[in-house]
Amino acid sequence: MTKIAIFRGVKIRKIIYLNEWWFSVIDVVEALTESDRPRKYWSDLKKKLVTEGYSEVSDKIGQLKLEAPDGKLRETDCVNTETMFRLIQSIPSPKAEPFKRWLAKVGYERVKEIEDPELATKRTRMLYKLKGYPDDWIEKRMRGIAIREELTDEWQKRGAQRQREYEILTAEISKATFGITPKEYKRKKGLKRENLRDHMDDFELIFTMLGERSTTEIHRQEESQGVPKLKRDAKRGGHIAGVSRKDLEKELGRSVVSDKNFLRNRESKKLK
Repeated sequence: MTKIAIFRGVKIRKIIYLNEWWFSVIDVVEALTESDRPRKYWSDLKKKLVTEGYSEVSDKIGQLKLEAPDGKLRETDCVNTETMFRLIQSIPSPKAEPFKRWLAKVGYERVKEIEDPELATKRTRMLYKLKGYPDDWIEKRMRGIAIREELTDEWQKRGAQRQREYEILTAEISKATFGITPKEYKRKKGLKRENLRDHMDDFELIFTMLGERSTTEIHRQEESQGVPKLKRDAKRGGHIAGVSRKDLEKELGRSVVSDKNFLRNRESKKLK
């Protein structure tokens, strides 16, 4: 689960890894230093830390895939909250103390959400409501999130570990369900960095859930292991949803796959 947090107007990319938040070092450096070359600043700081004998900090840096400005997932230096505190101490900035408090608050919220997952659900639900999504859509989206998490848990247990492998398996389900990959789907809806599922209508969400839930059940039924087998299962699970989609399209006389998105719909309503 990847998110973007905001510190005083600056976007900080973060991702849940090993059940805790990890933060983009480049984004934090930019937020604290206001440097127009945060990558160069971080590169120099990293060398300085090693020279000064703080090699353990470098050892705790993880290369995790985060969404870049061009919308693609790229490996980025990330650290957890504890290591980030150590790095902040090495950056002379008047923003250091406020950032530490902000970082501690974000970390604390994650701990509370682990203890009580319902808190994360409530917060996500509220964010969608504030963005203007209707209640019935939010219910489907929340159910879809739960089904997706259940599926990725199965993938992790059954041999898919890397983000790229998740993308390949997701693409197999999407192709079998809708006839197009998620990347092609985003292009059709005119999306770039936005989350595709946040711009699906009821039917699109329902068939996405059916494809993913079917895939999860096939994995469990056949006790699948390894990415090649998971990939075949994903295609079968998506096919189940794809057949249902085509049957519905015959009844409706139109395609379920839509180029509409929430942003465009919201803007058109404002103009009326």
